Amino acid sequence: MALVNKTNAKPATLAAQALGWVDEQTRAIAPPLHLSSTFLRDEDNLYRSGRNYARGDNPAFDQPEAVLAALENGADALVFASGMAAATSVFQALAPGDHVVAPKVMYWSLRNWIAGFANTWGIGVDFADMSDLDAVGRAMRPDRTKLVWIETPGNPMWNITDIAAVTEIAHTAGARLAADSTVATPVLSRPIEYGADLVMHSATKYLNGHSDIVAGALITRAEDEFWGRIKNNRVQIGGILGSFESWLLLRGMRTLFPRVKTACAAAQKLAEAMVQHPHVREVLYPGLPDFPGHDIAARQMGGGFGGMLSIRVRAGEAAAIATAAKVQIWKRATSLGGVESLIEHRASIEGPDTPCPPDLLRLSVGIEDVDDLISDLSAALDAAHE
Repeated sequence: MALVNKTNAKPATLAAQALGWVDEQTRAIAPPLHLSSTFLRDEDNLYRSGRNYARGDNPAFDQPEAVLAALENGADALVFASGMAAATSVFQALAPGDHVVAPKVMYWSLRNWIAGFANTWGIGVDFADMSDLDAVGRAMRPDRTKLVWIETPGNPMWNITDIAAVTEIAHTAGARLAADSTVATPVLSRPIEYGADLVMHSATKYLNGHSDIVAGALITRAEDEFWGRIKNNRVQIGGILGSFESWLLLRGMRTLFPRVKTACAAAQKLAEAMVQHPHVREVLYPGLPDFPGHDIAARQMGGGFGGMLSIRVRAGEAAAIATAAKVQIWKRATSLGGVESLIEHRASIEGPDTPCPPDLLRLSVGIEDVDDLISDLSAALDAAHE
């Protein structure tokens, strides 16, 4: 039972109260945990409860999906077993012969999967610089392009894509626009408001925010035939989220707004400090006025520029790796969006074909005291250059 008026309440209130849902039977504020994989038929063999089997319809999904749809101003939402499961389900809803345009710089695992899937599925794919509208236009195939995939800010260089402008290019060509908004989160950007048809989140990251589940989510502008194929694929392929993980995801989303706002403020201060550090060659962060795409980010990311940034270490790859080795507070780990701050030499993870510079360190800023984070990273940079 949702008690918050979604028309009047602000998104932070919707998230904090999880739409104001209260269990009708017990009046509990926290939702019950539904673990059952199957549901009882009535004596006449019907399912008047509306439930039959958890792979297709799990009550544990109801509330997190409703919250996600409300936060993104979407018509419907789905949770998945991982961000990759959510993202790949969109491409699996395409037909052989279709064409896709995707970013040159994007989440590396998905980029690699798209390239391989396209070859085996008979889908054409072009990777374009999504910050260059002319390049996006040249990549379109008006008779074939069915999907334009964007990621903004784009991992790990934090490139900014003008959502409205690229959506217009996609729609003019008869294609859908899907936006990976994992880093921006609905706290900062709601792509559907800029025309996007689909929004994807690796819910492992900011939505959950505690580094204790793996999850993904999709939100749609319209419950159309394409969305129906995605929903059917989730049931048939089985990339569903577990009940306990769904419960944890909902719990995490209730603190989404204060976590993201804290991380944004800290990332801004850290970026400004690192610009002044003698051992830092470049800081990549949309919140810096001279960052390419800063003005677009300021327009479509209300309230902050995200908790992710990267630094390029002046002395090169070895010094970057050494810096990561010498931090005390930052944690050397893959992922992002948790309450703890993470540091990673990204090129080592992505391998020899990566577009990521070898001197780059990716930083996920958590909710620790930002002065401690600055001091720790500065000391590690100094020690790596001794």
